[in-house]
Amino acid sequence: MGHLTSRDAYRNLEDRINWFTQGAPPSETLTKILKLLFTEKEAKWVAMLPIRPFSLKKAAQIWGTTEGKAEKLLDHLCEKGLLVDSYYHGVRQFVLPPPMIGFFEFALMRTRGDIDQKYLSELFYQYLNVEEDFIKNLFLGMETKLARAFVQEPVLLTEKANHILDYEKATHIIEEAEHIGVGICYCRHKNLHLGIPCRQNAPLETCLTFDNIARSLSEHGGYARLISKEEAKDILQMSYEHNLVQIGENVREHPAFMCNCCGCCCEALGAAKKFSPMQPIETTNYLPEIQEETCISCGKCSRVCPILAISMKEKRPVIDESICLGCGVCARNCPSKAIILKRRPVQVITPVNSTHRFVLQAIEKGTLQNLVFDNQAFASHRAMAAVFGTILKLPPVKQAMASRQFKSVYLDHLLSRQQGKE
Repeated sequence: MGHLTSRDAYRNLEDRINWFTQGAPPSETLTKILKLLFTEKEAKWVAMLPIRPFSLKKAAQIWGTTEGKAEKLLDHLCEKGLLVDSYYHGVRQFVLPPPMIGFFEFALMRTRGDIDQKYLSELFYQYLNVEEDFIKNLFLGMETKLARAFVQEPVLLTEKANHILDYEKATHIIEEAEHIGVGICYCRHKNLHLGIPCRQNAPLETCLTFDNIARSLSEHGGYARLISKEEAKDILQMSYEHNLVQIGENVREHPAFMCNCCGCCCEALGAAKKFSPMQPIETTNYLPEIQEETCISCGKCSRVCPILAISMKEKRPVIDESICLGCGVCARNCPSKAIILKRRPVQVITPVNSTHRFVLQAIEKGTLQNLVFDNQAFASHRAMAAVFGTILKLPPVKQAMASRQFKSVYLDHLLSRQQGKE
């Protein structure tokens, strides 16, 4: 690897990041961010790694070194929040997290002295809020969203008419998690470095991670600290009191993260307002409804809405249902209890798990072949079958999209056999 120049190393890293569904559009600012987070040698090492989970043995083979030396490198990258590790049937695996939610956030989930966090915050602001290509590509480039909003449970629990499903409850996600970690909110931490304090005076330590991500971030570098389910629920209650919106991974089973977001600092909520009516976050299955006979026209609902979905017209609140998240912050704050939440007429479809979401997003972005052929990430028959099994459950239109992208005789054969059975 010695013949590579510094420019080549970071360019190769950019290419590797963009090999997967969630990428990062190249720019001078991105290169500066990567140079701050990765040394030149680290960029060379990481650019060679698969995007999907890989073993220590695999990394040693790719790098052409011993497993002992490879493990030291991998541990070092985990300590910097550039890789996360997990255990599958007792075997340690590693993965390069995406930029967001991933190594961008991890860099600011704790205070640290090894990098200039103020300069990094300025770079993030330039890349995410000024140049915009990353945000547009991330939030608006796919039908299947990376994240979804959770409804505020206290509002629903008082309404017997509403039936809330387990995966719609933030408390259920907490109860199901094996490990729970909490770290500093990336968005509010970044804005503090920029001299823009949270207008809602929201606490910093509210970013929840779960299971392997929580364990890895707590064991390596202290990017999160492990907490009990009771403390996690206390953080959730505190977040309700600060009118924060719960935004988690857009899956039904074992999401990796749940942020408690304010409308003034959150990148996702900011994008929702900036690019309205295009919605970067998947909504809940609920919509607020105003009971005219009890509404006192105080306007508080319009002031607390995190994405400005409620406006006052002729002294009456009007809800823009095309952009409403259905989070319930308005209903919780209504002094006369004039706002109730009703289920949307069309059910929001949530991917089952991360693999399901990855496949859907890869189909929509035309990168399914990258997902399957990423350095043998899905080389085993079992893993390949899981991908194809997900595709076979898709509607016919998306099956056709997948077939065209993958250009695989094997996939075409599977689809034709499946259709022949119907």
